[in-house]
Amino acid sequence: MDDMTQNIPALMKGIGQAAQVAGRALAMASADAKNAALCEGAKAIRARKAEIIEANDQDVAAAKEKGLTPAMIDRLVLNDERIEGMAAGLEAIAALPDPVGRTLSEWDRPNGLKIRRVSVPLGVIGVIYESRPNVTADAGALCLKAGNAAILRGGSESFLSSGLIHSCLVDGLKAAGLPEDAIQRVPTTDRAAVGEMLTMVGLIDVIVPRGGKSLIERVTSESKVPLFKHLEGICHTYVDGAADMDKARSIVLNAKMRRTGICGATETMLVDQAAGEGVLKDLVVDLLDAGCEVRGDAAAQAVDARVKAASDEDWDTEYLDAIIAVKTVDGVHGALRHIDAHSSGHTDAIITEDMLTAETFLNTVDSAIVMLNASTQFADGGEFGMGAEIGISTDKMHARGPVGVEQLTSFKYQVVGTGQTRPS
Repeated sequence: MDDMTQNIPALMKGIGQAAQVAGRALAMASADAKNAALCEGAKAIRARKAEIIEANDQDVAAAKEKGLTPAMIDRLVLNDERIEGMAAGLEAIAALPDPVGRTLSEWDRPNGLKIRRVSVPLGVIGVIYESRPNVTADAGALCLKAGNAAILRGGSESFLSSGLIHSCLVDGLKAAGLPEDAIQRVPTTDRAAVGEMLTMVGLIDVIVPRGGKSLIERVTSESKVPLFKHLEGICHTYVDGAADMDKARSIVLNAKMRRTGICGATETMLVDQAAGEGVLKDLVVDLLDAGCEVRGDAAAQAVDARVKAASDEDWDTEYLDAIIAVKTVDGVHGALRHIDAHSSGHTDAIITEDMLTAETFLNTVDSAIVMLNASTQFADGGEFGMGAEIGISTDKMHARGPVGVEQLTSFKYQVVGTGQTRPS
């Protein structure tokens, strides 16, 4: 139950200490026990679907009263399909190979020492997220599979929904004989809890923030704990002059409009001048007719009166809505210059049948995910075959791109000797 008057520092310290104890137990847990907890959690989610939807309806009603945008509401809503997706996601994670205890590399030294690099859990992972209640299931499950204890702090918008989903995960832990504190949820919407998490050095090993720009900026500036993060998903789709136009029209429409509120949605479409006005018009009209607002340069405005003039700010905006910026560029090198100046390093795509141009784009764009002839909406750990993701990292240290179970482990060296001593 949410208690806004409780002692937040004491609450968070207790959660952190319990997570440390549970994390040590999880690090030694068998793959079978972890997988059983995940599968039992999936059963609980299915069995309690009606309760979850009822709680979600209350969350959505409150969000609408607060005036949240349609894109934010879409992130919040749970239905039969999305709940089944959560349950299936837990089972998919259970089916993955256990990432803990793997021998990553091994070698012998001339002095007879045998050295192995072995994967180990990170320890305790804090996840701070907004709106999307399914993150409760994904994050808890991924941490568990990788042998980590999890501290989940969801947004106030999804407080009731996330609470029920979390209780299903705890049901799974109980059924498998694993410590209930292995997946904890911060039981308050008080923002002070976030501030406490960011200072819990020694109790939390890494924090994963998932949310809007203001949340990421706050976490980045205040956290004393290491982070896996991305600031924004300013994703580009470049349509080359050598693109197959049937592919291009289908991909662009999907990349923008399938779900506009996710970080992998295309926010800027770049079109090769060599493609011609007819190609540009077809792409723009498809978007307009689908209900997307188009903000374009002079060339884009010329093909349809409904196109609004783009400002300099549009090239650096993550809309998370049915809005797209459109610009014509001078071939792949023009696209590369624009992406270099404006991409957030999340996901960028090229549509072309010219493999030399494709190779130039794929090798030059410095983003976590670079795509050829595919929708940027595939920027998702589940779509990568990783079961799910805890987030997408645009950092370059430790984890980059979708952060799945393997990325939630570290490693240590095990050195075995037969009595060797090091010479003076």
